[in-house]
Amino acid sequence: MAKKRVHEIAKEKGIPSKEVIAKLQAAGLDVKAAASSVDEADIEMAFNGKPKKATKTSKPQQSAPAGADQQGGKPDQPPSQGGGERGAPASQAGPGGRRRRVVIDSQAARRPQGGPPPQQAPRRRGRRRRTPWVEPTAEELQASREAANAPKEELPTTINSGATVKEVAESLGLGTPEVIKKLMELGEMATLTQTLTDESIELLAGEFEKKVDLVHAADEVEEEVVYDDAEGDLVERPPVITIMGHVDHGKTSLLDAIRQTEVVASEAGGITQHIGAYQVHHDGNTLTFLDTPGHQAFTAMRARGAKVTDVAVIVVAADDGVMPQTREAIDHAKAAEVPIMVAVNKIDKEGSDANRVRGELAALGITPADWGGDTEFVDVSAKTKENLPELLENLVTISELLELKANPNTEASGNVIESKLDPGRGPVVSVLIQRGTLSVGDALVAGAHWGRVRAMNDYRGERVEKAQPGEPVEVLGFDGVPEAGEQVRVVDHERVARQQAGERATRLKTEQLARRQGVKISLEDVFAKAQMGEVTALNLIVKADVAGSLEALEDEIAKLPQEEVGVNVIHDGVGGINESDVMLASASNAIIIGFNVRPVGDAPAVARHEGVEIRSYTVIYNVVGELRSAMEGLLKPEDVEEIVANVEIRETFKASRVGMIAGSYITSGTVRRGAAVRLVRDGTIVYDGRIGSLRRFKDDVREVQEGFECGIVLENFADIKQGDELEAYETKQVEREL
Repeated sequence: MAKKRVHEIAKEKGIPSKEVIAKLQAAGLDVKAAASSVDEADIEMAFNGKPKKATKTSKPQQSAPAGADQQGGKPDQPPSQGGGERGAPASQAGPGGRRRRVVIDSQAARRPQGGPPPQQAPRRRGRRRRTPWVEPTAEELQASREAANAPKEELPTTINSGATVKEVAESLGLGTPEVIKKLMELGEMATLTQTLTDESIELLAGEFEKKVDLVHAADEVEEEVVYDDAEGDLVERPPVITIMGHVDHGKTSLLDAIRQTEVVASEAGGITQHIGAYQVHHDGNTLTFLDTPGHQAFTAMRARGAKVTDVAVIVVAADDGVMPQTREAIDHAKAAEVPIMVAVNKIDKEGSDANRVRGELAALGITPADWGGDTEFVDVSAKTKENLPELLENLVTISELLELKANPNTEASGNVIESKLDPGRGPVVSVLIQRGTLSVGDALVAGAHWGRVRAMNDYRGERVEKAQPGEPVEVLGFDGVPEAGEQVRVVDHERVARQQAGERATRLKTEQLARRQGVKISLEDVFAKAQMGEVTALNLIVKADVAGSLEALEDEIAKLPQEEVGVNVIHDGVGGINESDVMLASASNAIIIGFNVRPVGDAPAVARHEGVEIRSYTVIYNVVGELRSAMEGLLKPEDVEEIVANVEIRETFKASRVGMIAGSYITSGTVRRGAAVRLVRDGTIVYDGRIGSLRRFKDDVREVQEGFECGIVLENFADIKQGDELEAYETKQVEREL
């Protein structure tokens, strides 16, 4: 007999899947998920026939007490008068076969017949009878003495990271002169208001035999607020769906296939570098997608994505199977207690085996619904778009069963999905609204940053005035770039937002100041001191294009082995490398690491004058690889980029055959056809590739020298604007010097 799935039945009858499941379960069928299969005969019985009648038993009559008001009661026990008393409820059959609720008086059996219920009993007045004193035994007295004399375990004292000498002394209950004297004995000269490093605080506490618990402002988690919204205020909201899985298994390609855009081409190495939020529509339903990066370096970001999501879609390549990041993504989704759906991707590739993937996931506890489990599996192809409608249909069905609701008529709150510093617009923060409605003009606070909503753009880049629960928006108006994952809240006034953000910022600044007081060392001194047996630290200043990449890079640096040479990140930030970063590096003997950013303004000249080394990267694992090689002393010849020409783009022209032509002027050096070039816009690298065509007066030329104009066409890139700059460079291998 033919079978149908629950979501197919729901589609035929035009009702939600949860109602279909309820009807089938009422008919006595074991149905758990929307993908469960049901015989047509059972469907007919559930919707058109009568469900099986339950066999009548005398259990309810037996469970009810003798004093309950029923006709089948025993004659030798009088009916109870305490029908309105508190007790355990029981159900009995009433007239017409209906069931009525009976409240049992649990004290009826203990009272004399005809006695009043507890509420009606007369209250006794007078003194309460004292309990007779019982002399303790010798064993009890001995145990009491031992408990009183037992040494109490000292609880650790909580001290903020970056605390001053005075604050540490007050927290430990010591005098300030005593603490300063101990620091002098340890070889550290400190004043009353000087901040101490974490190592100094722990060492100081150990000298006084005290335990401390250091609290960092960046690690503080805001107390979760539980909102008590009335049921009438709640409305349905779009589900938030996270795409997770192993690197290169097709997560971004799958999302691109759903929303018909191309993001993969703009990502370095085909790896998504930061989180984006988008919305898609299917059969009148709205779905919000978070594209969390899939590589192991972005573990913390992916975990954060799973916390704000409602449904996790685990993408597994049919030709590759379950990989380490696949297991990691499953663990994050389970820890967040969100439903899991599996998309078996790349079924169009030769050698793909979807059943093998099902078997590997079943061994991890993710059993397909086809095999009797409760996890939906959909075989898809992001390349050919096969089964994408079925994937969206299953997501809609799962979301209906979750009954996701939120109150839109209150102050907005949500989370930062991503943030960056745009040269033209200032801080741009992507926020996912989880409750309330965010409007233009609202005062916001997010961690150590605050602002007023100056403008909002939706996922399409269109200007909007309001954003409701489940919607991702770009917010303009923050005073800085908050960390990805920070909670965003609307407050009553800008003054309140400024005060709350200022308190957090002060804590972070104090900690940063304490970190800068660590060991100062240059790259040239690292191995000389390490070979002498001294434990040294390599100071770094890290700058990145977005907050998510910055956090991921610092997490990877923290994982490096630091037995012989430690790594100390004394400063980090989002945006181009400026003169202030160079001066800080000079004062601290630090190296500047730039990820997807370039030096701006006078920073290159100041760096040359101060002898500060600036290293720029576009792939995060090249940074970690070079740091590891430097720390281990296994340095191979270094690829050094030499700038051979600087080009100023003065005009842009569009041609039907060749695309966008950049009308350029060579300010220095010589530009050659096929040369490697880098397009820089406001200090940020926009394109890194090669020159596809070089023309002068409609003639193809091999090279153009300084002081001449020419037309340049870049390979596979057309987003060229007037005022952009081109850097032509050559890569040479030279021996690296430490």
